[in-house]
Amino acid sequence: MDGDPVVEPELDSFSLTFPLPYRVAFILILAVWGWGLNLHFLHIRKIDVPSLIRYPGRSSPTQLPHHHSTYRLATLLSLSSALSILAFWLLTRRDPKRVIDYDWIPMTNLAVTAALFVLPLRRLSVSHSGRRRLLATLRRVSVGGLAEAKDGKFGDILLADVLTSYAKVLGDLFICLCMFFTRNGSATDRPDRGCGGTYLVPLLLTIPSAIRLRQCLIEYLRVRNSPFKESTGWGGQHLANATKYSTAFPVIILNAMLRNANTNGTSTTGLYRAWIAACLFNSLYSFYWDVAKDWDLTLFAEAQKRNSPDHPFGLRRRLLIHKPVVYYFVIALDLALRCTWMIKLHPRLNTISDFESSIFLIESCEVFRRWVWIFFRVETEWIRNTSTGLGVDDILMSNFNTRNEDEEYVD
Repeated sequence: MDGDPVVEPELDSFSLTFPLPYRVAFILILAVWGWGLNLHFLHIRKIDVPSLIRYPGRSSPTQLPHHHSTYRLATLLSLSSALSILAFWLLTRRDPKRVIDYDWIPMTNLAVTAALFVLPLRRLSVSHSGRRRLLATLRRVSVGGLAEAKDGKFGDILLADVLTSYAKVLGDLFICLCMFFTRNGSATDRPDRGCGGTYLVPLLLTIPSAIRLRQCLIEYLRVRNSPFKESTGWGGQHLANATKYSTAFPVIILNAMLRNANTNGTSTTGLYRAWIAACLFNSLYSFYWDVAKDWDLTLFAEAQKRNSPDHPFGLRRRLLIHKPVVYYFVIALDLALRCTWMIKLHPRLNTISDFESSIFLIESCEVFRRWVWIFFRVETEWIRNTSTGLGVDDILMSNFNTRNEDEEYVD
């Protein structure tokens, strides 16, 4: 078996090989690799991500692009974790008692991973400015703060949105720490997702959505307190966006109530139906927002705009990422990954959904969905902020009548 807490109370096979602290580190490191790939591909597509998030550009052509610095940090983090898990495997040899006793090894790896984000690493040719900027942004965002547009508002929004996809990973991080510091506990034992109390972990899961909710309200108040502009309207879109993030709260709360009711053996029929309704509303509302608002696609617009001959059906005129078929595929992928909770509706799949390997797979799918989302969200912001969708250098140097591989994709 793989770790169903009802069927198999002992340490599961998956956790013997890949304990929870290593899974947390793996997904966090994956985020660094993912961001490097985001920067790299968008750089190739002539989309200047640093300028959008108000990050200083390279002062000299001889300096390496930003994605190279990100790759170096990701490589360092990966090597550190790889050495740690190899040592762990050699010492424990999948023996349950050894795995539990040697929990200090993966926890030390988590501490080293955190330190590598903070400590200057200039001797290793890893720039510290990017990590310093990340930590500063994280401090501001962690309390729901939002910079002004000129100071990097878009970067704050990107980071806060990423945190919503990492909510369960951050919850697992808390569980690791809770189990590690619990008397007679071990961070590599079977994960106790009730560590700290029935509702503490669910409460922590709501924090990223609460951060984005507060940011939306800040944007609304800024619009209301500024002179009216037709381009921004009265701020209703920010309230609608805040509503979207608020729909995550019923899902988390009802899921916690369901788990508690199942443990106590009480009837869950009403709670289960309410949970399905909350999940469905949250998933479909979020999917609509991804497509119509975050990516500015016309799939859900009125028929005249959706079928306009100026652009492929349901998309928009300027497509800088790739050909239209890629956009259609990503729309379908986004919907599918928004609805992974539906596996719980199938009796057989519901049985395995609480296995540790299944939880890890679902968390990884959400991180992958967010990684894909970033490409198109940044592309949309670039188009909104430039009249042509091209950088300043391209405006000065390009012949707009000449089509090449760096120009937009159109039919």
